[in-house]
Parts: sequence; C-alpha cells; structure tokens
Amino acid sequence: MSHRNAPLSPEGRRRLVERCQRRPIAHVAAEMGISRACASKWVNRWRRYGDLGLLDRSSTPHHSPRATPAEVIAQIETWRREKKWSASRITHELAEVGIKINRRTVTRHLTRIGLGHRRFLDPTGDSNRKPGKITARWPGHMVHLDVKKVGRIPDGGGWRVHGRDSEQHRSAGRAKDAGARAGYVYLHSIVDGFSRLAYTEPLADEKGKTAAAFLAGAKVWFAAHGITHLHRVVTDNGSCYRSGDFARIVGAQTRHQRTRPYTPRHNGKVERYQRILAEEVLYAQEYNNEEERSAAIGVWNIHYNYHRPHSAAGGQPPASRLKTGVTNLRPSYS
Repeated sequence: MSHRNAPLSPEGRRRLVERCQRRPIAHVAAEMGISRACASKWVNRWRRYGDLGLLDRSSTPHHSPRATPAEVIAQIETWRREKKWSASRITHELAEVGIKINRRTVTRHLTRIGLGHRRFLDPTGDSNRKPGKITARWPGHMVHLDVKKVGRIPDGGGWRVHGRDSEQHRSAGRAKDAGARAGYVYLHSIVDGFSRLAYTEPLADEKGKTAAAFLAGAKVWFAAHGITHLHRVVTDNGSCYRSGDFARIVGAQTRHQRTRPYTPRHNGKVERYQRILAEEVLYAQEYNNEEERSAAIGVWNIHYNYHRPHSAAGGQPPASRLKTGVTNLRPSYS
C-alpha cells in the first residue's frame, strides 16, 4: 500500500508506462522525480502482467518453510473451542505430543481465527469467566492507596478560567520562564475498602519518603475513627510504594499487596474515588490559586466521609459503617 507522500499511485504508474513507450526510461524517471530502477521495475511488471502488475502486491512471502502446519492450527482451534484451554495450556499440550511451538505463536493463531478472547467462544458473546470480587470484611481489613498528579494552578487562575490565549495564561507562562514555582501537585489518597472512608492530602512529590509520611499520617487519621490496625495495604507498582521507607511504615504486621502491572481495576476503589474527586472538586469550579483548591479538597473530604451518600454504604455516608463515632467535624463548609 502506498504511503501518502508516494510519488507513484496506480494512476501515476500507468502514466509512467505510457511515457516510457515513447521516451527513454531514464529521462522519464528524472522527470517524475524517481530513480531509474524504480521506473524500470514498474515497466517490467506491466510487460509481464499487464495492468494488474501496476497494483500493489501483498507483502506475504511466497514461501514460508517454518510456518505452522495446517493440521497443528486445526488442533489449536479444536482444543480452544472444545476445552477452552488458554494459549499456555495449548502450548504445553503440543509439547507433550512432540510439537514445539512458542506460546506467542499460539496466541497469534488464536487471534487470527477469531478466538483470541474467551467471550468469542460462547454463542451469546458473553464471557464465560466470572470476575472475582475484592471484598473487605471489616474496617481496616483492606486499604487502597494511589497518587493522582494534577497541574499546579498559578496565582490568578489557570487557562481553564481565562482561556489558553488570555493575557493571564501568557503572563503565567512568562512567570514560569522567570523561575516562578510551577509543575504539579500530587494528591495522595487512601480508601478503606470496607467503609469507603477516604483521606486525601496534596503533597509536593511522589517519592518514597513522601508516600511513607502520608501513610503514617493516614494511620493516625484512621485511628481517630476507630481503625487502629491496617491488615492489608493495596497499592500499584509505583516506585514510591516499592521504597524501603514505605515498607518500614507498612510494618511487619501488615501485608503489602501490589496489583498486577497495567491492571488498575485491581485497585478500583481508590481509582473510583479519584474520579469522584476530580468531578466534584478538582474541575467542578474555578480556583484562583493552588492554596484555594487545596482548601476546597479538605472541605470536600469531610463532606465525602460524613455527609455524601455512598452506594456501597446503602445510601449512607462512609462514616456510618464505622463502630466509633467522630465528633470533631466542622459545623459548616464556610
């Protein structure tokens, strides 16, 4: 297939052949901005195959001595349809009968015949694999941590308030060039999997020491709500959660569980919380500076825990699922 800047399309090749019938190939090639070898190739193809020779050919090789035999592909499809085996299991079974083949090759053949996903095996198209649920059984049984990186709001407001071509946006850019503080704010969040009680703190970075200090403060915050021990801490595979400082704060009495790489749904409770945070606070209104937004996050965090209904708590606030009541609430949001 020709790329968008190709000098010869099928119509251009036809005109090339017509000109080469009356003039030397080298002259026509120079006139059309291509090499003589390229012009000769298309002229020779036209002489051998006619107008069909001017069309693009498939890049598939004519001979593939090491290609997977057809009977092996048929066996792969049979095992997949009848026994619903994975590519790894099929690779193992083929090795047992003396056929050595790479697992990636089996995966490629399954995709090519339309059986790459298990949902393609059922007539209804539904998946026949039931997803497992990650369920916390009591407060502190399982807490989820994550970091959300958001852009720092310059003094006077950012481009969301004034527009990208506004004078405020340009002046903020000039201030950054002059050395003003810019960059990002890192929102460290922790969510209790049972009650959905959540705590968020805006911090300057996502280093291991920062994440460890946040977890230490979160433990004190949870203890004030009656959650004195965290049995399991669930995080992704970020560098801050793999540091020695964070491991020391987790402690030997708490299990640190990391999610599978590139699988954020395993930490879905805090991911969903961050989405709510973005929708109801971060981008819900206009802020004139970063301090104003940080203060709004603190106020909203109280609203989320003690007043906002949550479906996981039966339409009640997350704090309603705790045994210990908290009385140090703000009387208002002003």
